[in-house]
Amino acid sequence: MARTKKGSITKNQSQVFPNDYVFASTQNSALIEKRHQQIVDGACKIFFEKGYHPTTTREIAKACGMSIGQLYHYISSKDDVLYLVHKHMQKVWYDYLEKSDMEQIDDPLKKLTEALHHSLDFMIENKKLIQFVYSESKYLDKKYLRIVLDMDYKNVVGFWRSLLEEVNKTKSVKGDLDFLSSVIAYLLAFLALRGWTLKDKPKRKQVDSLVDFILRGLGVI
Repeated sequence: MARTKKGSITKNQSQVFPNDYVFASTQNSALIEKRHQQIVDGACKIFFEKGYHPTTTREIAKACGMSIGQLYHYISSKDDVLYLVHKHMQKVWYDYLEKSDMEQIDDPLKKLTEALHHSLDFMIENKKLIQFVYSESKYLDKKYLRIVLDMDYKNVVGFWRSLLEEVNKTKSVKGDLDFLSSVIAYLLAFLALRGWTLKDKPKRKQVDSLVDFILRGLGVI
């Protein structure tokens, strides 16, 4: 999950965001991207309240300020919207990390530690989005499920794998890096999905404890 230009999160991998799987009646990619974001923003307001299945495309159109006809210029079905929400989640996480100063950190372990802290902060701040994606993924069309899983593997698991590979050059990471990268990606959703059990405990302490747990599990501290 990265760009190769200055300010990128890591130089070892390119972020994968397919643009050609959702129907649109125009070839203007900038306009398509703008309208898709508008659709996601509106749809999420309804999805977070009602869930995916009960929400109608007419409600989505109203929430994003479009007529139903306009909406169908940029999607072909409600399945498209659910896929776009998954794509959106990965993009906003990437943007969140890119705005941090972690790229300026040379020490691989410190960079990994900062990435964990920032990612957990992101998960907490976007709790409803994370909960929705995890609970409603079962409604993804099989075609989109394959694409989403591929994006997750390349953008999310791949991001953590790249950081672990860098750490492993100076400190021996305990275990298979592919396996550990997947475990990290899963553990980072814990506070968004199970944080209700810890509602009386300070959020910063929760984040610090989970980061410490992950680093000790990797055997790097």
